[in-house]
Amino acid sequence: MAVDLSMPILVVDDHRTVARILQKLLASLGFGDVETAASGEEALARLEGRPYGLVISDWSMEPMGGDELVRRLRGDAARRGTPFILVSADDRPEKAGAARTAGADTYLSKPFDAEALKTCMAEVLGPF
Repeated sequence: MAVDLSMPILVVDDHRTVARILQKLLASLGFGDVETAASGEEALARLEGRPYGLVISDWSMEPMGGDELVRRLRGDAARRGTPFILVSADDRPEKAGAARTAGADTYLSKPFDAEALKTCMAEVLGPF
């Protein structure tokens, strides 16, 4: 079954430029319904109001990082199954393990291009 390119995606990053770059990469992959949040708190508020087919979050944000955001999402019965990708500039192998321990479905290290993003998303969502 193909991935639904119309599914809503939430990009969470406290750097607006990075969020816009991710939006453009997702658009280049065919996804048109991409929203952004500038903090973990804003992401939680958005998640309360709308179901998303995928959350892509930066790890390092203040005061709530992506690791805490995914823990909170996994603790919410209504949203715990939402696919979640954690992103970080830290490319150490143990960081990927820590992302999974926190509850992320997978981990993507920066910098990345559209093809790397697509490969990572296919791990979580299936081929497209």
